[in-house]
Amino acid sequence: MTTLPLVLIGNAKGGTIAAFHVADDALRPAAITAVGEGCGTFAIDDDLVYSAVRQPSPAIVTLRLDRADGTLTEISRREVEHPLAYIAVARDGDLVLAASYHGGWGATWDSTDGVLSEPTSRVVQANMHAVVPTADSRHAYYVSLGDDRIIVQSLIDGSTTTVSCAEGSGPRHLVLSDDQRSAYLMTEFTGEAIRFDRDPDTGNLTQAESVEGHDPARALKTSRFGADPLGERLIWGADLHLAGEGKWLLTSERTESTITTIALDDGRLGDAVHHTDTETQPRGFVVSPDGGRAVVVGERSGQATLYNVLHDGTLSALDRVETGEGPNWVRFA
Repeated sequence: MTTLPLVLIGNAKGGTIAAFHVADDALRPAAITAVGEGCGTFAIDDDLVYSAVRQPSPAIVTLRLDRADGTLTEISRREVEHPLAYIAVARDGDLVLAASYHGGWGATWDSTDGVLSEPTSRVVQANMHAVVPTADSRHAYYVSLGDDRIIVQSLIDGSTTTVSCAEGSGPRHLVLSDDQRSAYLMTEFTGEAIRFDRDPDTGNLTQAESVEGHDPARALKTSRFGADPLGERLIWGADLHLAGEGKWLLTSERTESTITTIALDDGRLGDAVHHTDTETQPRGFVVSPDGGRAVVVGERSGQATLYNVLHDGTLSALDRVETGEGPNWVRFA
């Protein structure tokens, strides 16, 4: 029997992870598992899911995924000092990485069948918002929103170097191209998509070009740390993902709740070609492994929309479902 593709959605406020099978251009509810409040980030390694929780205390919870019915079963728990903003896996699942926004640190743990060791490395920087390892597991990129920096860590010897971003830009999320030669960054306060040339040997990043990752027609102004973006109508950049087999970069902005489609030319950033109104406050979204589908969740709508990514970069809505309370993270499993 063929197992249908799964989408997992973290409902941070409700403390659940909802599983949906993807079939016939629809999201079909499979299961809802209570994980714990604050499950706003998780990473998937085969049938293991590493999820952050805030309650009853901050932790990384390891769950085993039943792909047939979408249920999750806890098998291990590693407590951490502060809530986590991002979790990733490297070394074929043998290394777990995380970033803490409120704690201002990033760390790694060895994983043995889902059981995490004591931390094996630590990086300190203000308001860490993401950590992204390279495909070869030689380097990891920690994104510091508070210090406007990207920390490049060697996963071989633990050494670090720093890449500076524009002051007040608020670097947030980062993705790597399939060939690992470009890194794309989304900023929270200026709403920019920024491409960096990446040296595969050293891991070093060199800024190349940038474009607006939001709709300028909405007349939003540059935000700042501690501002009220909704009340003041400020830029509130969030997430980004590659789509269409590397033809497009998609970015999300939360004040106006849009997804922007940016054209790519051999990896280089081109023009923004579409702005799609989407779920209310799209803090998180994801693109399918084949680049042809996107799922956007609305932190304030409690819904998810499945889109088809068309040949011209347009997003065409296929289905919309309720997910739970406060969805802000979604991944294909």
